[in-house]
Amino acid sequence: MSSFWISCLSQFEQELPPQQFNTWIRPLRLEGEDDVNNGLRLYAPNGFILKWVRERYLTRIEELGSAFFSSPVSVSMMLAERSQNPAPLTKAAPTSVASVSQPTTKPQVSPFAAVERPLERTRSDYEKTRLIPGFTFENLIVGKANDLARAASVQVATNPGGAAYNPMFIYGGAGLGKTHLIHAIGNHILEQNPGKVVRYVHAEDYYSDVVRAYQTKSFDAFKRYYRSLDVLLLDDVQFFNGKNRTQEEFFFVFNALIESKKQIVISCDTYPKDISGLEDRLITRFDWGLTVQIEPPEIEMRVAILKKKAEAESVALDDEVAFYIAKHLRSNVRELEGALKKVLAYASFHGRKIDLDLAKESLKDLIGAVNRQITVENIQKTVADYFKIKVADLYSKKRTRQIARPRQVAMWLAKNLTSQSYPSIGEAFGGRDHTTVLHAVRTIESLRTKDNELNHDVHVLLQVLKG
Repeated sequence: MSSFWISCLSQFEQELPPQQFNTWIRPLRLEGEDDVNNGLRLYAPNGFILKWVRERYLTRIEELGSAFFSSPVSVSMMLAERSQNPAPLTKAAPTSVASVSQPTTKPQVSPFAAVERPLERTRSDYEKTRLIPGFTFENLIVGKANDLARAASVQVATNPGGAAYNPMFIYGGAGLGKTHLIHAIGNHILEQNPGKVVRYVHAEDYYSDVVRAYQTKSFDAFKRYYRSLDVLLLDDVQFFNGKNRTQEEFFFVFNALIESKKQIVISCDTYPKDISGLEDRLITRFDWGLTVQIEPPEIEMRVAILKKKAEAESVALDDEVAFYIAKHLRSNVRELEGALKKVLAYASFHGRKIDLDLAKESLKDLIGAVNRQITVENIQKTVADYFKIKVADLYSKKRTRQIARPRQVAMWLAKNLTSQSYPSIGEAFGGRDHTTVLHAVRTIESLRTKDNELNHDVHVLLQVLKG
């Protein structure tokens, strides 16, 4: 293995979560370092990894190459030829990216041609399902924040297509485990029913499929493919925002699968009715089945997650250290993972034992930044002080104008200055319904264009909160 590629792998291992690194970067092989002026050649084991890496990581690899060789470096991605007895990639007959995506000398082949074959023995299990094997129910840390979502997911995985849980809609903020959960559903279904046709699709990839169907005039194959699925796992549906033709095609796919009693699981970062740019007919259908929320993990759950992640790295994490990290980083699992990796790297670089002092040293900048973040609680206190009312008034059932307007302002600020969902904000204001928060946000947005005094108040509060 070349010295540059070793350096590159080391850098990506620091930058990416282990699952992403092992899935996308580790399988790659590099050639061409001996004659870098003619460019480097990066081989991917399959077309999906090739496409994913080219879109998301190729620019970064070229940046690292230019820094390593002290001159601009171009990297071309190629597909390694498969054989029954895999040989080193240096001996494979590569095919250029251009020949994979846009053949010029051969007739175009539909990207959905695979569905027209009775068996797909030529494709790996991953290519057929796009499920990540490591995401299972067994290695999911369960707590109050996600116990309902997990229990419902187990029911879906045990009885896919059941009317009570179809579709299943999982929502919650970024990094809370939605993707892990829907992969776990798919993996469990396949474990119990290997003959089921299961497909994980990110919303952006579904959009790309629609675009390709247009470009290659293969809409019939597109429809046959998606309607042939037994289980469709659609991740991050909020990315359908404003993509009208994609929404239209998904509307018909959705109806076809539900009518055939095929299971649909959808994830999103917000409650269905709060998704912007989504057609009403889709939103109403998302409400047909079961909607569950994943909330930010409580401190006990955060500690358990940290210890589990450390165990996966063969590191014994002291309870005191785990509690310190969990106490200061509260928003999501990705944030916890990043903090843990920073602690582990700091200990490795300095040759020191992982203890509380080391954790404080390594995370002082990160925790300092987090402590400066705006929270709903900060907003409530600031608004209460500004309007000379009690914080408790914002939680109360009082509807006098003196209380109701500051409460609406606080809700508007919470929505615009934090990543909290409408239901989460409503809960923070005395357990109010998400529709109350939505009404407050719309009211303040409207009044700001008409009421100069209110607009001034909001402007001042924004300045105070943002520092």
